[in-house]
Amino acid sequence: MEFTLKTKINTGAKEIYQTWLNSNGHTKMTGGVASISDKIGADFSAWEGYIKGKNLELEPYKRILQSWRTSQFEAHEEDSQIEILLNEVDGQTELTLIHTKVPESGEHYKKGWDNHYFQPMKAYFST
Repeated sequence: MEFTLKTKINTGAKEIYQTWLNSNGHTKMTGGVASISDKIGADFSAWEGYIKGKNLELEPYKRILQSWRTSQFEAHEEDSQIEILLNEVDGQTELTLIHTKVPESGEHYKKGWDNHYFQPMKAYFST
């Protein structure tokens, strides 16, 4: 299964990119403890270890590609991938999230992205 979600955030692409790939910033932005870096090949975790993955490709201020899995994945299920595309227009950024290789039981992740990422991010960057 795969899906694409889009949202607009009232800040620049550089701010979103740098915050997403910084442990302290990611934690403050989402409200869930994260350990992450801006290095290709580096492992990360978010939401107190519920999410784990690896930075696969990074294009500063434009694109983040990560392997991604939660503790709900079955052992035999392969990692999914998230691709985050950032397109800044007039000080706002359209964030496109493409989530691929999602287990068939993963429909609930769509709502999770909105509740645990997009809404907290909008609040964080509005202050």
